Amino acid sequence: MISTALAIQDATRDAIFNNQTVSMVKEIIESRNMLDEDSLTQALFQYSAHLTALTATLVTSVCLTREQLDSMVDTIKEFDKLEKDAN
Repeated sequence: MISTALAIQDATRDAIFNNQTVSMVKEIIESRNMLDEDSLTQALFQYSAHLTALTATLVTSVCLTREQLDSMVDTIKEFDKLEKDAN
């Protein structure tokens, strides 16, 4: 359990210090005074969405085996198909 918690902590750190994540933050900081409010809000939202998705992906890979992850994706696809068929 402790090893899983440490692996989740490492995955979160890896997401934060990911090259693309860091580049996004640098871009936002460097251009913050030149952006209008809507553009800055959009940039911050994109950064937040990127960081959240990457963190979730890395943490999921810590918590699930490849087979479990594949099964989860298959289940999601099945639910999507059922939803489309129902509509």
